Amino acid sequence: MSAGQVLITGGTGFLGRALCRYYIEIGATVAVLTRDATRARQVLPPGVAIITESLHSLSGSFEAGVIFNLAGRNLASARWNEARKQGFIDSRVDVTNAVVEYIAGCVRPPAVLVSGSAVGYYGARGDEKIDEQGEPADEFQSRLCRQWEQAALAAQKHGTRVCLMRSGAVLGPGGGPLAGLLPPFRLGLGGYLGDGNQWLSWIHIRDWVRLAVHLTADNTLSGAFNATSPRPETNRAFARQLAATLGRPAWLRIPGFMVRLQAGEMAHLLLTGQRVIPDRARASGFRFRYADLGRALADILKKQ
Repeated sequence: MSAGQVLITGGTGFLGRALCRYYIEIGATVAVLTRDATRARQVLPPGVAIITESLHSLSGSFEAGVIFNLAGRNLASARWNEARKQGFIDSRVDVTNAVVEYIAGCVRPPAVLVSGSAVGYYGARGDEKIDEQGEPADEFQSRLCRQWEQAALAAQKHGTRVCLMRSGAVLGPGGGPLAGLLPPFRLGLGGYLGDGNQWLSWIHIRDWVRLAVHLTADNTLSGAFNATSPRPETNRAFARQLAATLGRPAWLRIPGFMVRLQAGEMAHLLLTGQRVIPDRARASGFRFRYADLGRALADILKKQ
């Protein structure tokens, strides 16, 4: 399916910027819904239409064939409290409801909505291997993802196919978790959290974009897809590989109590981890180019 016209919410974020670059490069018409037009003009490629009011302000000539719904406040931006947690939910669900309302008003509804979610859906699960059949946990991040996904699935009743991307830690230049990790690791001050045995489910930004596009192209695909490498790594192995790629040591261990002091409630997920496997992506014919962490980091870090 030719993308033609693409609408992206959350387009100024790390993932949204990558999608914008991809679609502009292949000649698609791209519109981005954002609250900050100034920042959007600074970080988005030329040619992206910027919408700051509402989706209803889109030109009548714009008829989205594909929508990517990625809007939402960064869960790692601050220590969680009840007000911030509600803000995390509202920033995702309110925008998703607005997207579904826009779809309902379209003369020709978009063919597909690819909506964001996260492996946080499954909660902190330790060594258990989890595919898309895994049940959600009774934890904040799980409840958030369930509400986000349910809001997106409402688009189905208007004739739009819905795919949910449950993303792990997306690794790439210029953003994501590596943005905070690289400075200390480059100084030789990198290390692992807790006992380091907790699993980290990750994906290269290029594979993330390729999977997102793959989901739009096959009209038989719908529902949840784990956007993670088929080879998750433990936190200790991840730290050692990142340090080795940088040519630095990784000798530090950050004790669990220090992680809890700094991260609060989120520390439970950081210290327990998740071993998430992308079974549905692979069954659909998708092939990861960067399944191996060493190869992924080598590719990313050669650009920085």
